[in-house]
Amino acid sequence: MSEQWISKETLELIYEAAHIQRWNDHIRPAQGFTELDKQAHKMIIAYVLAKFEEEERKREVNWIELIEGGILEFFHRVVLTDIKPPIFYKLLEKHRDKLNKWVFDRLKERNAGFVIEKFNKYFNETDDRSLIKRILRAAHYLATNWEFKIIYRLNRDMYGIEETKRRIENELEEYFDLIGVQKISLGRKTSDFIDLVGQLRFQQRWTRTPRIPSTSVLGHMLVVAIISYYCSLKLGTCDKRRYNNFFAGLFHDLPEVLTRDIISPVKTSIEGLEGYIKDIETQEVKERLLPLLPPSWHDEFRYFMEEEFENKIKLNGRTTKIKEISDQFNQDQYSPLDGKLIKACDELAAFMEAYLSQKHGVRSEYLEDATINLPEKYKNKFINGLDFSRIYAFFKEK
Repeated sequence: MSEQWISKETLELIYEAAHIQRWNDHIRPAQGFTELDKQAHKMIIAYVLAKFEEEERKREVNWIELIEGGILEFFHRVVLTDIKPPIFYKLLEKHRDKLNKWVFDRLKERNAGFVIEKFNKYFNETDDRSLIKRILRAAHYLATNWEFKIIYRLNRDMYGIEETKRRIENELEEYFDLIGVQKISLGRKTSDFIDLVGQLRFQQRWTRTPRIPSTSVLGHMLVVAIISYYCSLKLGTCDKRRYNNFFAGLFHDLPEVLTRDIISPVKTSIEGLEGYIKDIETQEVKERLLPLLPPSWHDEFRYFMEEEFENKIKLNGRTTKIKEISDQFNQDQYSPLDGKLIKACDELAAFMEAYLSQKHGVRSEYLEDATINLPEKYKNKFINGLDFSRIYAFFKEK
């Protein structure tokens, strides 16, 4: 199974979202707000909204449609760059088909894989009133509103700011039937969780070196989740395994909001230090993060975040680590999770961050090490049958 499953062009397109600055006609934080961070925040909020609908309203949520819808909307927005929202929606009202056709053609040029296969059905055939689209749209406005609360404090005297405020509030009101929207609007525990996650927008990766584009921990988490999903499709995984791989990728660095990023040289410099740091992270998650979520979600979050880079399944109700997930365990009932694959995607994302910076003329010892050592690490290395060396080969400098 060595043939390609994600293209160089698709990987580079994902990172174009890190260049797109949001609210760039307003006073905003020094780090700015990027489309990559917004989309990452949106997908975490979508998870929360869908969980509440599933558990408290007993509504059936098609999680694969939710994940793929989120990825499709991500690529759609990246291709259309930073058109101001009011203009964007006016264009969609009158020229939806032409715009969608234009985006579709650009994605074909980038060899975007399953996104091309699912694009027309999602944007042209799926009912905009479906539960999945409503959850994603509500998550979109909640993530936008999170940004706007910061923007509003800095731009109170700017012309048009009150109109923007009313427009966002009016849009959110349309989704108040979703119980998660109600809970977040209360400003209590669920809102605190969304706020805590949002702080990862301001936590930059590679703090020892400048990079172009600069990426946050939150944006990085979405990149890993998307790459993991592409890998899962190539492996022919069951639905639960795809779900686990996507959300484990999306949440894999979440504990860093409590501990900040502790770089690998520090972790490995003293024997036993890495394990001790992991224990601290686990305790912090237990005491400060999990209490913000319903108790019924805690086991799943621990499954995603504890020993996150280990392959594991659920066997007789217990988490069991295994070397490889065979066809025998590639079934929803075992809740398989490819931790080693997520690790490989995590390091591929790190390579991309270093490679793109060098491509833009930014060089440093740390970036050089990543672009040399990571391809060497994955030389002739297969992760569950996927040949990662073929991915790195596409980025060799000519």
